[in-house]
Amino acid sequence: MSGWRLLLTRPAEECAALAATLADAGIHSTSLPLLAIEPLPETAEQRAMILELDRYCAVVVVSKPAARLALELLDRYWPQPPFGQCWFSVGAATGAILDDYGLDVSWPSSGDDSEALLALPRLSEALARPDPKALIVRGEGGRELIAETLRAQGVQVDTLELYRRVLPQYPPRALIDIVQAERLNGLVVSSGQGLQSLHELAGDAWPELVELRLFVPSPRVAEMARQLGARQIVDCRGAGTAALLAAVRNTPQPAS
Repeated sequence: MSGWRLLLTRPAEECAALAATLADAGIHSTSLPLLAIEPLPETAEQRAMILELDRYCAVVVVSKPAARLALELLDRYWPQPPFGQCWFSVGAATGAILDDYGLDVSWPSSGDDSEALLALPRLSEALARPDPKALIVRGEGGRELIAETLRAQGVQVDTLELYRRVLPQYPPRALIDIVQAERLNGLVVSSGQGLQSLHELAGDAWPELVELRLFVPSPRVAEMARQLGARQIVDCRGAGTAALLAAVRNTPQPAS
């Protein structure tokens, strides 16, 4: 049995699946979802992007909620997706949703972050044509690095934002009370917004939480955590379950 006792902060459905996998690996966890997914109302701009989907030589989907909502739009407007179009996902779990739908999707074999995706040879191949256009499907304000990098390479990039992440309502001391009651020694966040929600909910208890090991999905979020004063940061190099498991197993357990 592992000595790790982790707080999971993903949306509720994802927390449940992750907790089950961690339990199978002998790792105790407690869930306090700090992100809830709220679909955005469909706009005329969104509809236009979907109706003109076939003009993009690459479609990049950055998260599981984005994948599920994008497939709902495909069902509505494209009963037969554009032939030969290349789709990409930041991680394997998101890619699996698109692959199960029957799309031609690729994702990095190691690392499930923006940097790994941008280094994917097939993405470069898909965009190696005159006047390349890419569509990024994401949540509100998500993963600017992908869009910025592709634009710097001369790619016309459009972003299709399908949802926002919101912080559920909790009593003021909910976070610190759970950490203390469950004797937790590690915190897990899967995005920069998840980290911001953790910091916001912690309030006056944040100085106590910065002493715990903080598992983050990328160098970008690790830097955000450093700026917030976190002292024991572990970069999992991915937000997926496999990346977290590997990071937990490779990190020395805290003294009991």
